[in-house]
Amino acid sequence: MFELLLPFCLLVLFLIALSFIWRINARKYISSGTVASAYDAWTQDKLLERLWGEHIHLGFYSLGRKNIDFRKAKVQFVHELIKWSGLDKLPKGSRILDVGCGIGGSSRILAKYYGFNVTGITISPAQVKRARELTPSGLNCNFQVMDALDLKFEDGSFDGVWSVEAGAHMNDKIKFADEMLRTLRPGGFFALADWNSRDLVAHPPSFLEKLVLKQLLEQWVHPDFNSINEFSNILRTNKNSAGKVISENWNFYTNPSWYDSIIEGIRRPFAILSLGPLAVIKSIREIPTILLMNWAFKKGLMEFGVYKCRG
Repeated sequence: MFELLLPFCLLVLFLIALSFIWRINARKYISSGTVASAYDAWTQDKLLERLWGEHIHLGFYSLGRKNIDFRKAKVQFVHELIKWSGLDKLPKGSRILDVGCGIGGSSRILAKYYGFNVTGITISPAQVKRARELTPSGLNCNFQVMDALDLKFEDGSFDGVWSVEAGAHMNDKIKFADEMLRTLRPGGFFALADWNSRDLVAHPPSFLEKLVLKQLLEQWVHPDFNSINEFSNILRTNKNSAGKVISENWNFYTNPSWYDSIIEGIRRPFAILSLGPLAVIKSIREIPTILLMNWAFKKGLMEFGVYKCRG
């Protein structure tokens, strides 16, 4: 009997310890400074880059296929969003703003494959430094440290505005949209992808769902989530948009990314081990949040929203 109970007791102790570590090391949103600090840390420890490559966002799995290489799926996501949003209709040399550019993965694709002149901004100095290191000379990309809620560009400076998985970190979604659309020239193309919750007013969360949402907010420096319809309305009513906003839920195409992000550590164990014992602990620490994200997206509590409109 004892032999049967021992594994169960160890599992319970492990979960209690993990819960304690989560509370101590929670990455709660306090200000834009906490977002910058979190991304500085993730960039400097190199764990995400070693596991995920240049793209710190979900991948695109055509027709729900799961036998696609995780890193290739991320590249495919960029091409799919460019095509879906109409950005590929812009001529070479067009000016594109990448809001929340990370370490520059999307910016480099926009410049290399589509011939655009890309400006990437992020609030993380470490990300800007790494983006510059990864960008070959001669590629039309430049990177700057800048707050997305206070863009230092003139009105209508860009032919296209692009943002992937940055909005969930913004504490003022209206200001976020205002600043992006302000810098978009009339007739320009706008493309955005983000993590959204379902409409929590129309469909209030259960007690369990509230707990899950709390963890998803506190672990990865998110102030709040809004629904796809809520953000679509923000874009639609903005004075700088043409009014016609199209949005879709890409859960079906992106959901395999969550398990793949864990499996990647099994496929490439040396990527973690080469960074030392602390990297192993850090990678294990992220697994519960990734599993919660997978559950939330599969259950429809979370939705992967994509948006397009014209300036």
